[in-house]
Amino acid sequence: LCLLQASRLEDLRVKLKNEGLVNISYVVVNHQGTHSQKKFHLLKESVSEYITVYQQDEHQADVWTTLNGNKDDFLIYDRCGRLVYHLGLPYSFLSFQYVEEAIKIAYCENKCGNCSYTEPDIDDICENITKKADEKLAEIEPKPRGQHSSHHHQQRRHRHHH
Repeated sequence: LCLLQASRLEDLRVKLKNEGLVNISYVVVNHQGTHSQKKFHLLKESVSEYITVYQQDEHQADVWTTLNGNKDDFLIYDRCGRLVYHLGLPYSFLSFQYVEEAIKIAYCENKCGNCSYTEPDIDDICENITKKADEKLAEIEPKPRGQHSSHHHQQRRHRHHH
């Protein structure tokens, strides 16, 4: 994770917290290489104390190899510890919405049923997130023209979860 990505991850963490998504664990895994190890302190300074920066030892098995991933990937786990999304480049760039949306889906979907890790207000928080997403879609939808423009055609967009 480069320094820019790390600072964007911090921004995303704050954004999600402000939207009510709490108790999310973030871990940045620093590369094993000597160059990355020398920049460890800069990486750690790019994020708050709420994001763990893990420094791999150069003699241990590489974390990314163990996880079948690459250096810039995002692995998103649900509250039960199951891998929900594995996003690689270019989908892992935080300037896009893929990582944020994947975190929100993993947070809001109740795939593992009743769970002691579920936040008490999760239904309200997730309903609010869905409503905001629907409003954004409505803003960019083309308006009907011609003779039917006086009729209101209500379209509901449903998110398809995979």
